[in-house]
Amino acid sequence: MAFSSLLFSCGEFNTVLKSTDYEYKYKKGIEYYEAGDYNHAITLFEDLVYAFRGTSKGDDLYYYYASSCFKAGDYTLAGYYYKSIYEQYPRSEFAEEAQFMVGMCFYKDSPNPRLDQEISQKAIDAFQLFINLYPYSNKVEEANMRIDELNEKVVYKSYLSAKLYYDMEYYKSAVIALNNSLNDYPSTKYREELKFLLFKSKYLLAVNSVEEKKRERTIDARDEYFTFADEFPQSKYLKEVNRDYKHIQQLLGLKEDETSMVGKNQ
Repeated sequence: MAFSSLLFSCGEFNTVLKSTDYEYKYKKGIEYYEAGDYNHAITLFEDLVYAFRGTSKGDDLYYYYASSCFKAGDYTLAGYYYKSIYEQYPRSEFAEEAQFMVGMCFYKDSPNPRLDQEISQKAIDAFQLFINLYPYSNKVEEANMRIDELNEKVVYKSYLSAKLYYDMEYYKSAVIALNNSLNDYPSTKYREELKFLLFKSKYLLAVNSVEEKKRERTIDARDEYFTFADEFPQSKYLKEVNRDYKHIQQLLGLKEDETSMVGKNQ
């Protein structure tokens, strides 16, 4: 019985697919969509894209086509047609939802935080544009929530990338990457560790420098010590940075100055 129904279903779909009646195809496509048969709906809507482009039903077709693709997991194609709605039909009843869904498509494609986060940034930009265009939408709260979640991934990726240079002992590159991460995300929850790694990178870069660059880099490390100590006087890294600071004084040929160290009596 099930096999007969399957044959009938396939036969019915093939009949619809071969039809030259676009309105009939469109109607059947919506029926497939509403029944949750997104793959068949996609096939029919795809066949109608050019026929409906520029017509009064163009935005309707794009909406159902995009929504079918989204529900089927093809977020790239879904995003393309959602974007087409508000670009080609800015006054469409679907324009607001389409703008939000562009963000959702990028959000769904957003990769693991350890991977490149270009898609995550595109999702953030799309959600922010949605908020700017529709500040009173009932989806603004969700858009803000998604932005916060995506920002956390982007910040974490920046932190991991900067830390990787330090872990690989590429201290010159680490200094650049750590500074970039701190400049891009000054309020990151990783700030203390990033600042510590920046000091350590400068210190180790100085220690391992050729003689003609050692003094200049050692002075730079000393300045970074004071910057770190001023910002984090109760840091868990204080014991280590104070120890390295003593070595910096020795490298500069300075008499050890206990009063210049933070937390010496702690």
